[in-house]
Amino acid sequence: MYIIIKEASDYLSLSEAVITRLIHENKIRAVHDGTQYLVNKDQFNHHLNQLEKAKKIFEEWRNEPIPDSVDVKDED
Repeated sequence: MYIIIKEASDYLSLSEAVITRLIHENKIRAVHDGTQYLVNKDQFNHHLNQLEKAKKIFEEWRNEPIPDSVDVKDED
């Protein structure tokens, strides 16, 4: 499914200027139809899946309780 730059910026939560710059840097594949760029939406699926995995791993790490240190002794 092809989308225009405005829709791609909404989908990726980036500005249109950033999307355009990434297209010109060949980091995002796009087709120019003479008036506008068309971006294939499916090329972002892997990136978004990896982003969700990273968020999940980070949340698990953040919610992990801090273990008691074996080196700490309560001596008065």
